Amino acid sequence: MTPEISETAAVADTRDADGTGAGRRPRWNKVPEITLYFWVIKVLCTTVGETAADLLNGRVGLGLTGVSLLMSALLVVALVAQFRARAYRPDVYWHVVALVSVVGTLITDNLTDNLGVPLQVSTGAFAVVLVGVFALWYRSERTLSIHHVDSVRREGFYWLAVLCTFALGTAAGDLVAERMDLGYWLSAVLFAAVIAAVALAHFALGLNAVWSFWIAYVLTRPLGASVGDYLSQPAADGGLGLGTVVTSGLFLAVIVGLVVFLTVTRRDVTDRERLTPRAG
Repeated sequence: MTPEISETAAVADTRDADGTGAGRRPRWNKVPEITLYFWVIKVLCTTVGETAADLLNGRVGLGLTGVSLLMSALLVVALVAQFRARAYRPDVYWHVVALVSVVGTLITDNLTDNLGVPLQVSTGAFAVVLVGVFALWYRSERTLSIHHVDSVRREGFYWLAVLCTFALGTAAGDLVAERMDLGYWLSAVLFAAVIAAVALAHFALGLNAVWSFWIAYVLTRPLGASVGDYLSQPAADGGLGLGTVVTSGLFLAVIVGLVVFLTVTRRDVTDRERLTPRAG
C-alpha cells in the first residue's frame, strides 16, 4: 500500500470540472507537520479529554448523557470552522482535537456505563470500524497520507479516523487497566514503552510511516488518560489528588501556550506552505 500521493495529483484536487482551476481557491494540507510539538499537544489534549469529561460528568452534574450532547454539539461547531478554513490553522485544528478527545472518550463511556457493553467487545468493534475507515479512505483516495489532507473528502476521512482512534484508545486503555490492574503511573509507563517500541520499529526497522503514525496515535490516548488520572485522582486511589479542575486548567494553559507559539512561529507548517504567505 502506497502511503503517499504525488504533488501533481494533490494539485489536481483543486481544479474545477473543466480542469482550469478557475473560480476555486487552492486548498492546502489541513494537518500540521508531525513534530515533537504535535505529539506533546496530542497527549495534552488527550489528558484534557479524560479530565474534562470527568469534571463535567461529576462536579458540574450534567450527567453522562448531558455531557455527551453538549460536547458533540461543540464538536460539530468546531468541525464546521475547521472545514471552512483554507489551510491548517493551529488554533482551529487543536480545538477540534481537544473536543474529539472528549467525545471519543464519552462514546466509549456511554457504551460501557449506559449500555453495559463489555470493554473486550467495544475494543474489538472500534478496531474493526477503524480498519474499515482506512479501507474506505484508501479505496477512495488511493492514499492514507496525512501530508495530503487537502480536500473535503480526505479531511472527512481523516477526522472520522481520529474519532475512532480516541474511542478505541479509551476502550483499550480501560481494558488494560482493568485486566492488568497496574495503576495509573505504571499504565502510563507501559503505554509510553509501547509507543517507543513503535518509534524504534519505524526509524530502525522501516515500519511503514502511515501505520507507525496511526498506531502511535491510538496509543497516545491511553497514555494521556493514565497521566491525567494519576494527577487528578485522590491519593487513596493511587493518584496525586490535584483534582480534575486543577489538572484540566493546567494542561489547557500549556496547550494554549504551545498553540500560540506555533501560530506565531509556524514551526509545524510544511516547507511548501511556509514559503507562501496567505490569508485565512
